[in-house]
Amino acid sequence: MIMDADQTTVIERDYLIGRVEEFKKQGYRLVQLNCTKVGETYEINYSFDLDYQFRNLKIVVDGQTEVPSISGIYWGAFIYENEMHDLFGIRVVGMNVDFGGNLFRTAKKNPFANPTFRGEEPCPGE
Repeated sequence: MIMDADQTTVIERDYLIGRVEEFKKQGYRLVQLNCTKVGETYEINYSFDLDYQFRNLKIVVDGQTEVPSISGIYWGAFIYENEMHDLFGIRVVGMNVDFGGNLFRTAKKNPFANPTFRGEEPCPGE
């Protein structure tokens, strides 16, 4: 399998729905959504596949920015979106199924928003 060096495209949040609709029309399947905290921002990656060719869209948001749901385009995305909400505190608007912060039971609300580990100091910038 040949991997394309330009498989990730960073886009503005406002263009997310349009770009996801393009992938759907071209026949791509949704592979996964991933959220990672980087300093004070969050990188959200949306991965798609068509004929073993991965394409990724990445948006970068702060913790206060609302992110539009793609579950109206890819129905099953609601699981990933609820996970982002529960674990990172990302506000996803328009989910087709919204668990209202109750998909996961955690000892701490939004535990990945400010992660700390036993015996370790918080990451720089947190």
